Amino acid sequence: RRLVPADLGLLASLGVAEACVRRRLRVAFFSTGDELRSLGDPLEAGAVYDSNRYTLYGMLARLGENVLPMDLGIVRDDPAEFRRAFREAGANAEVLITSGGASVGEADYAVETLRAEGEIGFWKIAMKPGRAFAFGRVGNAVYFGLPGNPVAVMVGFCRLVQPALRHMAGEREVPPPLTFTARCLAPLKKKPGRVEYQRGVLSRDDDGRWVVRTTGTQGSGMLSSMSAANCFIILPLDRGRVEAGTPVEVQPFPGMVG
Repeated sequence: RRLVPADLGLLASLGVAEACVRRRLRVAFFSTGDELRSLGDPLEAGAVYDSNRYTLYGMLARLGENVLPMDLGIVRDDPAEFRRAFREAGANAEVLITSGGASVGEADYAVETLRAEGEIGFWKIAMKPGRAFAFGRVGNAVYFGLPGNPVAVMVGFCRLVQPALRHMAGEREVPPPLTFTARCLAPLKKKPGRVEYQRGVLSRDDDGRWVVRTTGTQGSGMLSSMSAANCFIILPLDRGRVEAGTPVEVQPFPGMVG
């Protein structure tokens, strides 16, 4: 379990001056793509600033002393560079997280490198956004391969990576995220076949009942949809279009991100 202030006081009341604890998980992470630039670098035509590393660092930091983030920067779309980065992470960290490169494009080398340098547990899941999610092992590190789209990175981290990191850090009973139902204020587009996490704004109506609306356009590249949200609207695998006034499951952010 994670020690909280009450635990420290309890140990002190028993006269226990020292206790065996786990050291922080070393979590290496990097972004992939020739088009990416770090903040401060010149942005030439066709290039974009890398947002995923900064988002991942922020979410890792919310886990507090459970983890020690290790930023490996940007890895170019080159097989040799991927192999070098995977080997470095596998030798020096317990966890490796990548963003991008896990799809099926011509320059998506993450899964290919994982097969060559380690082992792949599974690849692709029925989730939106975040279908191109890979899991496996490389060297001494457990591997989580996130998609490249910024919203998919956050959804994949919050729903899949964060609970795993907490368990690896020693929390034997990681509670499920808090969810409850709220009335949807507007219709929602949805096709059956994947669990969908739409970004929502949760509030109370005049009668004090919970209601929710989306933040607008739900493209997985629109990080502003996460910035404006305070919850996920969770639509099950077999659900289709949602009509206005229908109860939906919501997950407020504070219980999700730590």
